[in-house]
Amino acid sequence: MGAGVFFVGDRQADPDNTYTLPSYLRTDAAIFYKQDRFRAAINFKNLFDVDYFESARNPLNVYYGDPLVVQGTISWQF
Repeated sequence: MGAGVFFVGDRQADPDNTYTLPSYLRTDAAIFYKQDRFRAAINFKNLFDVDYFESARNPLNVYYGDPLVVQGTISWQF
């Protein structure tokens, strides 16, 4: 198991500093299993489905961060 907390503070969203993107706190987590050459994992990004702004080009073009994303992987090492 593993988890991570990512905090991004308030930041200016354009070179002229005319507006600010708000801070956010995002939590990611993973559950994984490994035995010999077999590995399986489930990863959760934005575990609590927090709404946040990832970036912006201008006040009218602001990009939201990804919602809850669940990704599963299975691998076999040769």
